[in-house]
Amino acid sequence: MKKLILLFAVVLGFTAMTAMHVDTEPQFKFEKETYDFGKVKQGTPVTATLKFTNVGDKPLILSAVEPTCGCTVAEFTKTPIKKGATGSITLTYNAAAIGQFTKETTIRSNATEAVKKVYIKGEVVATVTSK
Repeated sequence: MKKLILLFAVVLGFTAMTAMHVDTEPQFKFEKETYDFGKVKQGTPVTATLKFTNVGDKPLILSAVEPTCGCTVAEFTKTPIKKGATGSITLTYNAAAIGQFTKETTIRSNATEAVKKVYIKGEVVATVTSK
């Protein structure tokens, strides 16, 4: 009986200590993870800025922001983002090909989710020329 009580006390103590652990690692909280351009005129580059907040306790450091194709260029906050501070990722899409598009960008960082994906989408429409 004493062993059972001791085992119960150890399990209860471990559970209590685990519940009290506060996650101090950096974490993203994006305003939105997908930006929809809607209809875009062909040949007109468009830009979206995706803003995020570090909701962790430690500084958030982005090591790379990698679009999946050469049609998208990324700029991002390169300095460490402190707890509660905001950063941004700016994606510029070259709207060359007519049709719907969805482009993925991979973010590598020291966050609890070390690899994060964000998206841009829309539809490129032909530019109407007048004579």
